[in-house]
Amino acid sequence: MAKLTEQEIINWNGSEDDYMNPDHLEFFRAKLLQMKAELLANANQTSQHLQEQEATPDPADRATLEEEYALELRTRDRERKLLMKIESTLRKLDEGNYGYCEDTGEPIGLPRLVARPTASMSLEAQERRERMKKQYAD
Repeated sequence: MAKLTEQEIINWNGSEDDYMNPDHLEFFRAKLLQMKAELLANANQTSQHLQEQEATPDPADRATLEEEYALELRTRDRERKLLMKIESTLRKLDEGNYGYCEDTGEPIGLPRLVARPTASMSLEAQERRERMKKQYAD
């Protein structure tokens, strides 16, 4: 199997039967595993950073530090949710369901998956869902 680049994936114009071939699956698995490794490394850095927290007697400095830590924790919480989505996506890859829309079953499209490897819906289905949410939220 040849290792594909992002540009080769985006420029792919094979048949629908060749969609999500072994080369594509290998590319996306590597991309997802890289994302997972980066998120775990960030989580370790945050953990170490928070353990090194210094006590400061100045209330203004303490407030600034606490705000920085709160922001960092919110960021890590978003990353934790992304990590769960990556795990779910890797399971889909193992099950052979990766790259197909959850709503319609149609191919999501390689350019969309390159931009957002955890996408679970085609662009059209996602836009439709967002319009429905907006319509019923108003």
